[in-house]
Amino acid sequence: MIDEAVQPLLDGFVRSVRSAAPVVAVWLHGSLALGDYQPGRSDLDVIVVVAKPPSSAVADVHRKLIRTDPLAAKLHCSYMAIGRLADPSIRHPTFAHGRYFDRPVTPVTRRELAIGNRTLFGPAPVELLPATTDEELFAFVRRDLREFWLPATRKRRPWYADIWVDLSLLTIARAHVTLATGDLITKRAAFDVLPRLGAPADVVEDIRRRRYTDGVRTGPWWRHTRAGLTRRFVRTAIPRVLSSP
Repeated sequence: MIDEAVQPLLDGFVRSVRSAAPVVAVWLHGSLALGDYQPGRSDLDVIVVVAKPPSSAVADVHRKLIRTDPLAAKLHCSYMAIGRLADPSIRHPTFAHGRYFDRPVTPVTRRELAIGNRTLFGPAPVELLPATTDEELFAFVRRDLREFWLPATRKRRPWYADIWVDLSLLTIARAHVTLATGDLITKRAAFDVLPRLGAPADVVEDIRRRRYTDGVRTGPWWRHTRAGLTRRFVRTAIPRVLSSP
């Protein structure tokens, strides 16, 4: 079930985008598809399959929705031309974080689409999207850890931001499970994995409170301490995850 506060926004988005582009299908992925959506905190992750590459009019659809419903700012959508679904390296027009740009639809997203198989309009993902192999999935997960997250530990400033703390730890836990079993787990399930990886307990609890409750620990001292703890954990945990059988 989709959250009652979200369904009207998604319905309105489908109507609006179908008037702006030749839409073939509209799919959900991320927490909406995997059952871990948190109102007001989680992104609304959507894929729109179109008959041909869309015009910039789709960006106007998003901006208009944001003006009428603030929750639409979290609606992130990539537009995949139906003839370009197979290649995960292709960059697709995307509206996210208030801007319009190109990015790939990753093997992780493709596997989420297949697992959730949630459609708002048109054929389901498994009917149109080529399957992602375990080899493709594992290669992407390893590359993401090795080429993005590990080099990021050379910097200090990003680790003071909530989003870097949250995503880094949850990504490492989810990557560990994926590389070990081939499964994709939710962010909620990742909290059970983090202690086994040696993640700092205070940081894990900080992330949990901000995601699932209203309790937030703030203040310059904690942000400074948390940044150091997170950065050190990420720097040491990634090599262990990458070297695991």
